[in-house]
Amino acid sequence: MTHLFQEFAAAPSHPRWEALAGRKSRLYARPDDIRDPFARDYTRVLHSMAYRRLKHKTQVFFNIDNDHICTRMEHVAHVESVSSTIAAALGLNQDLTRAIAMAHDLGHAPFGHQGETVIRSLSQTHLGQTFWHEQNGLRFADRLELLEDNYKIFRNLDLTYAVRDGIISHCGEVDENGLTPRKDLIPLEDFRSPGQYQPATWEGCVVKISDKIAYIGRDIEDAASLGFLDQEARSKLVKMARINDQNALNTTVIIHNMIIDICKNSSPEAGICLSPPFFQQLKELKEFNYACIYKHPRLKPFEKYAELVLTQLFEALSERYDGHHTWEALENLRPAAPTLTASFRRWLARFCDPALAPEGEPRELALRCENEKLYGRLDTREIYLQAVLDYISGMTDRFAIKVFQELLTY
Repeated sequence: MTHLFQEFAAAPSHPRWEALAGRKSRLYARPDDIRDPFARDYTRVLHSMAYRRLKHKTQVFFNIDNDHICTRMEHVAHVESVSSTIAAALGLNQDLTRAIAMAHDLGHAPFGHQGETVIRSLSQTHLGQTFWHEQNGLRFADRLELLEDNYKIFRNLDLTYAVRDGIISHCGEVDENGLTPRKDLIPLEDFRSPGQYQPATWEGCVVKISDKIAYIGRDIEDAASLGFLDQEARSKLVKMARINDQNALNTTVIIHNMIIDICKNSSPEAGICLSPPFFQQLKELKEFNYACIYKHPRLKPFEKYAELVLTQLFEALSERYDGHHTWEALENLRPAAPTLTASFRRWLARFCDPALAPEGEPRELALRCENEKLYGRLDTREIYLQAVLDYISGMTDRFAIKVFQELLTY
């Protein structure tokens, strides 16, 4: 294995370096910083609240009290591990690869893909808009996630184009091999559906294929430990695992084999790819997961529970809209749901015109936020409902359950 992609890496020598490393506004600088722009993005994501919340978001299995079941944060760590290993072997920019991997699931809804399904339905019904987590991830990175600057003022993350592109283009649901970057650095708002365009960098392509390798392997491990796989399913899995390696007895070995296979078979001409046997195995493992795990009858109660929790939270907040008097209307919810009310008022304070925020903590917080005020003065019900959906989509499973239980016990 050699560094076949070194001349194509996102580095200062790249012909589109300025655009790939560009930001919408000038990120505050430190004169003694030793990081490149993508390493700075990595640490900004690492310190963000959206990243921290991934530790309490479902990957596939809702089991918030089981420390050994994969969470969304652990999945992100797996993608980072797989993708950075491949990037290093191929001679690509590891800082960019790690930053994309770290940020790729920032906008994932609570309760995993079931939560995404519920929020999509609410968005389509009430706003006439679709919802998909890659797009929501870019929305969080660009407009919703805030960090304090050197002077304790909250500002938008302001990530580079290459990292933002990697977030919205990482969809791994489509079975495709030989990934190559698209030619045009299009406005990222042009993405209208998951997987519509390939990433703009080779590093983004590596993260995209690594995402699938990581989730397929780890989901099988969790399913086995929770008793989702009967003897027939286990036997089928072992046969598939051993097709390309007689010693492959667990998914860790399969992941290792796929990493090595990608590094051996990828080239600038062929793209980031697996060999035909391993690509076929990846497709079969994905089909196995859908048949034996993701559509398993044992997940039905969880799916209904997620729908109940998120729908009730949406209804509790959505009915409080009263134009410029919404803040006061929300106070009527406080006796029934004090945590939900206080938390959502802080959310609005960050993204509304500060003049609307009531005196006290909301006004103080609003004045410390010099970010895009995307909800303005809450002039329409649609703007307010978007605020509600943004707020719910950023929740953890644990917090969503906590505030839902407030509504139950009042």
